[in-house]
Amino acid sequence: MNGLAILLAFFLAGQEAPPAAHARVTRGALASVEKTFDGRLAYTADAFDLLGPTRGVYLEGYGAVFSTELNLIVSPNLSPFHPAFSKIEIARIHERKVQRLPLLKQKMREMLVASAASLENLPPSERVVLAVSLFHYSWEDYSGLPSQIVMQAERQKLLSNATRETAIRTVEY
Repeated sequence: MNGLAILLAFFLAGQEAPPAAHARVTRGALASVEKTFDGRLAYTADAFDLLGPTRGVYLEGYGAVFSTELNLIVSPNLSPFHPAFSKIEIARIHERKVQRLPLLKQKMREMLVASAASLENLPPSERVVLAVSLFHYSWEDYSGLPSQIVMQAERQKLLSNATRETAIRTVEY
């Protein structure tokens, strides 16, 4: 019996220990980032017209992905008293939206960095992604304006001052 116990002890000692379970990105952590995004986009002096709450999801092995839809400005609406916009009004609306686009991109970069810092359980090599879909009315001139902006970067690079700006990959659709 002793020989069997010693053999079993050697066998178990040679086995790798199960990998330590890493802390998971919780739904609560994602919800906190969602609320922060909504606050930075909709509840400031230079607010955008947020068309729904930001939603986040954690994809294990990839990272945290957040998406939202907004209008760059609070657009005037058509009504029975104003059934159509003139070409001048449409041009003004377009110009206002074009002027607001750089502000949105700046806020998106800031939100990526802030979320990388707040998502403490997100592994350093995984990504933070923010996708913003831009709303356009059918009557609008949206030439030169994207329909969607997606920014992403690895968490560890977002947290480093040296690599932050070059790490953020931006794609416009």
